[in-house]
Amino acid sequence: MEAEISQADFLIVFLSARSVHSEMVEWEIRKAHELAQVRGGYPAIMPVRLAYREPFQYPLNAYLDTINWAFWQGEADTSRLIGELIEAIAGGKLSLGEKEVKAQLVQISDRHSTLASPFPSAQPVTLEMPEGTMDCESRFYIERPSDAVALQTIRQKGVTITIKGARQVGKSSLLIRTMKAAEDIGKRVAFLDFQLFDKAALEDSELFFRRFCFWLTDILEMEDRVEEYWKAPLGNSQRCTRYMQGYILKELGCPVVLAMDEVDKIFSAQFRNDFFSMLRSWHNCRATMPIWKQLDLTLVTSTEPYQLIDDLNQSPFNVGQTIALEDFTPEQVTDLNHRHGRPLNSNEEWRLIGLLGGHPYLVRRALYLVANRLVSPDELFANATADNGCFGDHLRHHLSLLHGKTELIQGLLEVIRQNTCTDKRIFWKLRGAGLVREEGRIVQPRCQLYANYFRENLRE
Repeated sequence: MEAEISQADFLIVFLSARSVHSEMVEWEIRKAHELAQVRGGYPAIMPVRLAYREPFQYPLNAYLDTINWAFWQGEADTSRLIGELIEAIAGGKLSLGEKEVKAQLVQISDRHSTLASPFPSAQPVTLEMPEGTMDCESRFYIERPSDAVALQTIRQKGVTITIKGARQVGKSSLLIRTMKAAEDIGKRVAFLDFQLFDKAALEDSELFFRRFCFWLTDILEMEDRVEEYWKAPLGNSQRCTRYMQGYILKELGCPVVLAMDEVDKIFSAQFRNDFFSMLRSWHNCRATMPIWKQLDLTLVTSTEPYQLIDDLNQSPFNVGQTIALEDFTPEQVTDLNHRHGRPLNSNEEWRLIGLLGGHPYLVRRALYLVANRLVSPDELFANATADNGCFGDHLRHHLSLLHGKTELIQGLLEVIRQNTCTDKRIFWKLRGAGLVREEGRIVQPRCQLYANYFRENLRE
């Protein structure tokens, strides 16, 4: 798939009520977006809504809301749609482009949030789709002891919080709740998802710092003064610091939370030490300059923090409050089963725990499908590793991410076969990807589902 997308000029993506929740669809769109940054706009993404009128949720909205769409309601629209796509490929545009036109098509929810943050998944009345960040009011959100620590900390003045954990463990959902708690006590919130920095910015230090400042200004709805501050003969982190202190904090006049998700996106950037040491200096400045107590830093990462910066004395990850999120306990899985109306009996519940451990996303997905009668418990377990099974899309997504990464494949097979990973660097990457876990000196696949699937499908 990656090879096909890499050589394509256009990616026509069909978006239905089910496909918008597909991890593979999200990956394809993100891959096309990243390639377009370095290939002069190609492949161009051409979204087609298939009788789907809901707002795109995060992160799809970040990629798709700014480009034109097409719409198909039923068989009667097929000929028109084909003609529209042919015309767009020939140099035209898809029909739905203006915000006003899109608003007429999309069924906008009556619920509004003032947070500049990812949107939670659209919620049915009784059950909730398991994908995406969770609404703060969701009755399916399982609070963990770490939640109380994060919410209590953000109510204080001038704090630094690091939320770390494996992929799909609930980091972004906890971040959203933390942001809401900050907003409730009068703090301004600026949310930055580092996944949205394009390849050009991640390869150019000055471009990255300028865009970082501009993005922050735009979210806070302040006048852009980046050009003015960039005239000073200083380094990029110094300019950025002057912009934050002399303009943002001074003019804003109220506490602000800088909430940064997926910060490990810049792990491979050459300027990562400069950026993270800048954040550490902002943390340290609170001790000597009161204005810096107006700034809270909240960072979310899947990568072990000490991998992100060479000098730990200049790291923002080993100061303040660190929140380490873990998978659900058996008791929490039982609680979630009850909240779904007990679609699984006690024996089936233990089978689920044996298959998935406490993987928050997979457990929620399984309970949602069974509770909605989209699959029976017997079918769930019998087809667990099948491509057309309940977890097929999720498993293929992980398999695609491993494609061509020989070291990671060998490391994962070592974990599956020998319960060890001799290369610590590979272990950190596999754990950050949410594929393995460590108990004492034993390294294991994160859940039995992963062990079964990758044992069958990975080749050295």
